[in-house]
Amino acid sequence: MSGPPSGSAPLDLRPSSSRLGERVIMKGLLLAGSVSILTTLAIVFILLEEGLRFFASVSVVDFFTDTAWRPFGDPESEAFRVGILPLINGTLLVTAIAMIVAIPLGLGAAAYLSEYAPERIRRKIKPSLEVLAGVPTVVLGYFALTFVTPLIRTVFPEGTIQIFNALSAGIVVGIMVVPTVASLAEDAMSAVPNGLRQAAYGMGATRSTVVRKVVAPAALSGIVSAIILGMGRAIGETMIVAIAAGNLPTMTLNPGDQVQTMTGYIVQAVGGEASRGSLTYQSIFAVGIVLFTMTFSLNLLAQRFVRRFREVYE
Repeated sequence: MSGPPSGSAPLDLRPSSSRLGERVIMKGLLLAGSVSILTTLAIVFILLEEGLRFFASVSVVDFFTDTAWRPFGDPESEAFRVGILPLINGTLLVTAIAMIVAIPLGLGAAAYLSEYAPERIRRKIKPSLEVLAGVPTVVLGYFALTFVTPLIRTVFPEGTIQIFNALSAGIVVGIMVVPTVASLAEDAMSAVPNGLRQAAYGMGATRSTVVRKVVAPAALSGIVSAIILGMGRAIGETMIVAIAAGNLPTMTLNPGDQVQTMTGYIVQAVGGEASRGSLTYQSIFAVGIVLFTMTFSLNLLAQRFVRRFREVYE
């Protein structure tokens, strides 16, 4: 039996209803992707629209170099100062504490689930981590304020830890980030071919050696990506820092002091202290631009790191 003429397109023998269904699905997927892109562009547009109005009245240099943040009151008074450095300082301080907590706990949980835990235990622990990720952050914020803060105040000398402080907020933000780091890192470790492990065991390596010398280097891109994405999650956290860290923007590296993060300021400002159209209201969007830039840059960094260092096995 002769086939189709040479160079001709193959005949499509699928029913027309099947092709129609596929086209509908493709159009739906395209629409979903377009909505995501358009939403991101709309967010950027709104931030820039109000943010540029703010920078029309405030020097960009002063905004990024002034060490005082007092955006409430009369913009013409000397007390009105809008240097974002204290907010960036508070954000990075809380994030650093959070990652000190999240990285060892998250990577330890990932290594246990991937390399040590029996399948029966793994099926129970991993969903439990995902449940922790679903706890409302306002609940975690009050947990930090009413449980963690009194606990650490009993550990440190009296007067060292304020009621609102970066340490308790950072610890609880770190606990919140653990599921993100653990889940993504565990997926990266589980994707390492089992033949690499067996080859290492065949050479006499112990399980801990296999984890440190074989699995972790092979899954490095995924592990680093998990850490970077967890950091972005910590930077963008709102309710925990708004409740537990306080609302005093200060330039301090003391975790026992009260600080204010960028998200914490946004919560404070939209809570009724900034009238629409005022310079204080516009400062919310200026802070939002900085926050969006930081988190967006971390996402891009994670994607670039994965593309650059990803190991491909065939």
